[in-house]
Amino acid sequence: MPEAIITHSAEETTTWGREFAKRLKPPLLVLLTGDLGTGKTTLTKGLVAGLGAAKEDEVTSPTFTLVHVYGKAAKVFHADLYRIENFHDFETLGMEDMFLTPAVAILEWSERFPLEAPWPQIRVKLEHLGGDTRRITLG
Repeated sequence: MPEAIITHSAEETTTWGREFAKRLKPPLLVLLTGDLGTGKTTLTKGLVAGLGAAKEDEVTSPTFTLVHVYGKAAKVFHADLYRIENFHDFETLGMEDMFLTPAVAILEWSERFPLEAPWPQIRVKLEHLGGDTRRITLG
């Protein structure tokens, strides 16, 4: 049975991400799915902060840059694949370099990730439950 958590605010989602990050060990792909506005970037703020790669307020959506890299020694990659429509689009990101050294890679809109990943994966689904309430499902 998948693990599910309910959060009632953006702050709770970020806090849960910070706590959950303690369970993440590189190399790892964190595959985020969920509709627009379900809190993928909000959760990522907590994950990146919990991994010690950046402060929460330094984490922003890579919607237009497509990939952000946080951290010095232990890298955390944060990619938004929303605008990826085909393999050529994906190739232009240069993400294959990401797999050269163990890291944590957080992929928003991960259903658009076109490769068989060489790293272990954890799937995280975010859903609106009304207002600021979200269901976060692992599995």
